[in-house]
Amino acid sequence: MKKLYTIIALSAAVIAFSQKPLDKVEPAFWWKGMKNPELQILVYGKDIANNEIELSDGVQIKDIQRVENPNYVFVTVNTNEINVPKFKINIKKGRKNVGSYVYELKQRNPDSANRESFTSKDVMYLIMPDRFANGDEKNDSQPDLIEKADRSLPNGRHGGDLRGIINNLDYIQNLGATAVWLTPVNEDNEKVYSYHGYAQTDLYKIDGRYGTNEEYRELSQKLNQRNMKLVMDYVTNHWGISHWMIKDLPTKDWIHWFNGGENGFKRSNYKTTTQFDTNASEVDKRLALDGWFDTTMPDINQKNPLVLKYLTQNAIWWIEYAELGGFRVDTYPYNDKEAMAKWAKAITDEYPKFNIVGETWLYTAGQISAWQKDSKTGEAANYNSNLPSVMDFMLYADLPKAIKEKESWNTGLIKLYDVFTSDFLYPDINNLLVFFENHDTERWNEIFNNDPKAYKMAMTLISTVRGIPQIYYGSEIGMRGDKNKGGDADIRRDFPGGWKSDQVNAFNPSTQTLDQKEFYQFTQKLLNWRKGKEVIHTGKTKNFVPQNNVFVYFRYNENESVMVVLNNSEKEETLDLNHFDESLKGFYSGIDIISESEIVLDKSLKIPPKSSLILELKRDLGEVNILPNRKLNKNLNQ
Repeated sequence: MKKLYTIIALSAAVIAFSQKPLDKVEPAFWWKGMKNPELQILVYGKDIANNEIELSDGVQIKDIQRVENPNYVFVTVNTNEINVPKFKINIKKGRKNVGSYVYELKQRNPDSANRESFTSKDVMYLIMPDRFANGDEKNDSQPDLIEKADRSLPNGRHGGDLRGIINNLDYIQNLGATAVWLTPVNEDNEKVYSYHGYAQTDLYKIDGRYGTNEEYRELSQKLNQRNMKLVMDYVTNHWGISHWMIKDLPTKDWIHWFNGGENGFKRSNYKTTTQFDTNASEVDKRLALDGWFDTTMPDINQKNPLVLKYLTQNAIWWIEYAELGGFRVDTYPYNDKEAMAKWAKAITDEYPKFNIVGETWLYTAGQISAWQKDSKTGEAANYNSNLPSVMDFMLYADLPKAIKEKESWNTGLIKLYDVFTSDFLYPDINNLLVFFENHDTERWNEIFNNDPKAYKMAMTLISTVRGIPQIYYGSEIGMRGDKNKGGDADIRRDFPGGWKSDQVNAFNPSTQTLDQKEFYQFTQKLLNWRKGKEVIHTGKTKNFVPQNNVFVYFRYNENESVMVVLNNSEKEETLDLNHFDESLKGFYSGIDIISESEIVLDKSLKIPPKSSLILELKRDLGEVNILPNRKLNKNLNQ
């Protein structure tokens, strides 16, 4: 094991930065008009705590906190009491002014607090920026960043950037996605594997190989202009070992240590179920929460009030600056849950409509639902997370099994039915992120050998059940990747057409291959239909227990009803429509939303093998020879 403590010990402070009295101020600026007017300013420089801190223009310091590392001072002010747009932070040694910083308080947009966030009306498109599109080749490598671009290395930097995403917003919008989730784009200045962004080294700066802070804000604004949203991947659990604050810790307890000294590192056991296990041992709980995610990812101590304030202000700064439409929070259950409840509440107090979805990688609804705000399962453990949304990993785990398995009492599509029988555990059932793959999982089209039938069933499901569908870049054109053989790099392949030298440009539907077209056209038709369907966004659900490996459910409200059929059988199945009479009364036909053909709902309905069907139900009688008991009725549920 490497002697990590020697890398990040406080003694390194004397060589970490220049001898200037003031090196950094974070956040660099703030806004007037926040609900919480208290602002904590981190002021950093060599031995800065040995000097006096004064603010100009009569601005009063509410509190000043010095810590064990003399290179840090934390200054708290009340922004409601500041009547000037700018003031100076002066560093004084005796009567001599040895450094200063002009601090700006910008005027907040009055509509900012009511900013719209992602909801069940949206479809979220997940992008790994380094692998999507290279829109600016000049930023592929940066002189001040260690890892240089080399597309020949599977785990190296490939050059994708923010400009590449901006250049392809038409593609994303035309596909039918309405929210874009980027894996982290803040600076990650590790020597290798920096492309994934989860070992961040500066929380206030976009990685130069992706672009600039201004380009990030430009991307968000251009999405907003299209009535779309930008979702930031926020990481509270760990930073990169090369983060400037890790190199020169404000306090030793800024991060978690094990046994102190040279043995300070210990890997997490990754057993986050210990968070709610009333019988869990303390050693297992501590190892899950305080253990490091990896050797290059020191575990952040959110219990430290200075740390929690730093993370909270940083999150709010990005929401306000970049006009964000939501957060996805990485490794949520690995954090201190009480501290994270405060973090989430502080953000949603400031932005009541702001949505935050936590990566709750657990496999039962009871365990996942405990992390959603106002959960009864969380309440049983005397806990309220204040986290609006969670990820449905139970559905993710059971969906491929359900389609691959033969039908039996507890295998096949009955697994999907069983997932939805636990919906009562979630306090906000429409605010779940539903998906069948992401940047950490096996590619769906690898599991099913690029079978468009399996893909269409999975897409049909996540697009029509409760919640917020999330798709992973490239799924819509049949992209594959074998995580077991090729590691993470293989499930994060470059999007074809994102680089000038690419032979196939899948961003242009006219130049897609025939195989790509089949995946793309189905996805585009489905997602664009979903955009205007309130019955799918917020409607109720009626499930019917699968029979003959066919799962039928209805989404309905007072105005509409949609019938969804998944046939996982190897043969054509015939549905007896009498069985669904409680949901079909008054409806005599339906429009297949993919083929746009009308299907008469008479005595039976034939479903081709390995297929899905979405029918918008119609009340028109026409010349249909209907069942005697299916009388025209104005009330959907009578």
